[in-house]
Amino acid sequence: MLQREQKDIVNDFHNLYYDGPKSEGHISERTYWMNVQCLKCPLDMWIYQEIVAETQPDLIVETGKHMGGSALFMAHMLNISGHGEIITIYILDYPGRPQHSRINYVQGSSADPALVNSLLNVRLPKKCMVILDSDHSKQHIVAEMALLAPYVSVGSYLIVEDTNTNGHPAYPSFGESGFEAVEEFLSKNQNFSVDTSKEKFLMTFNPSGYLKRMY
Repeated sequence: MLQREQKDIVNDFHNLYYDGPKSEGHISERTYWMNVQCLKCPLDMWIYQEIVAETQPDLIVETGKHMGGSALFMAHMLNISGHGEIITIYILDYPGRPQHSRINYVQGSSADPALVNSLLNVRLPKKCMVILDSDHSKQHIVAEMALLAPYVSVGSYLIVEDTNTNGHPAYPSFGESGFEAVEEFLSKNQNFSVDTSKEKFLMTFNPSGYLKRMY
């Protein structure tokens, strides 16, 4: 458990990292995986590879993956693992995204039940994890969680990204977002719990966002 002064240090660095040094812009916008933009904190990406190695997913469902840097990262982790595929759902299409045999890009809304169910009901993977990173409004994330959580396998993870906004501790003016969506979801879904061990590097863009399915 961090002492108050230690937590203040972490939060101060978190905000500095999130916003970037003055006039230099967001560091995450200057982060790349194999020359592809990857809007992530590398500390979280390390946790993702630990989760992949630990849970050995057959399917990873990602939402809102922009230029595809994180999808490529996960595909490479699955290469190392030896099996698995990725479905990336995003409302926009970016023709320049990296192509990989394990990645399936799907254009559409990740809160559309017809789309999601048509993609996942035919697969029924034994081990499935979900990463949410599309529209960061609370309402949209709540809808995504309700739709995609049932597909997460026991022992695997539902990861809600960017729960650090709205003052947790970054971007205090953002408004209700992932953190508040997680609170609402957990109040109604006791079969998931926050796995704080995935926040061991002290700074994460996903505080309280690593949800493990217990049963």
